[in-house]
Amino acid sequence: MRDEDGAGDQPGRARSYRKAEERREQVLAKAIELFAQHGVDTSLRSIGESIGVSHAALRYYFPSRDDLLIAVYQAHEAADDEEDGKALPSQDGDSATAVMKRSALRNREVPGLVELYATLTTDALQPDRHPAVRDFVWQRFRRVRAQLAEMVREGQSTGSDVDADDAAALLVAASDGLQVQWLLDPEAVDVHRVLSLLERLVLGSTRPRHDGETEHGGQPESGGDQEHQR
Repeated sequence: MRDEDGAGDQPGRARSYRKAEERREQVLAKAIELFAQHGVDTSLRSIGESIGVSHAALRYYFPSRDDLLIAVYQAHEAADDEEDGKALPSQDGDSATAVMKRSALRNREVPGLVELYATLTTDALQPDRHPAVRDFVWQRFRRVRAQLAEMVREGQSTGSDVDADDAAALLVAASDGLQVQWLLDPEAVDVHRVLSLLERLVLGSTRPRHDGETEHGGQPESGGDQEHQR
């Protein structure tokens, strides 16, 4: 007998909800694939056609293009987080700069998603037209700066005069700007190498030196004088 409050319909609603969630994940997975390949030229209609979903049905899951762009980038970051085991890719003893360098290395494989991120940050400057994007980018910057600043503090040597929050903001600005330059001229800009230079010039005193590491962040040549290693 069906309850007056509709409790008897709950299993059916639960199945329907799970099916809708599975379909949304399918749409999102295809969107990530297409954005990684084609960047922001990817349209809602092309995503729908690639998996046999009507444009109207696609809009049910993602009411606007901004909603889709945000969801795609969030899913991309979540996949990176799962791979690295935490919100920012890190290992014990790594510097904040090393985090950004590993991200840069991964991004070489998905230029379309780098282009997507650059588009989101540009759209965030138009809050009247892209309020959801503005909120997403604003919150992401605050989160990433806070995480990097904490890593800088953990790695700072005693007496360092480098402000951790300023260093974090500099790292984010450098990484984002370098990736835009890389998109425009990939043969001329090596994001990983330039971030290594930034670490040596500005942030070298903020992280501990690993066993066998030289003053400039590299490893000594085999057979060389290791007297100054720490």
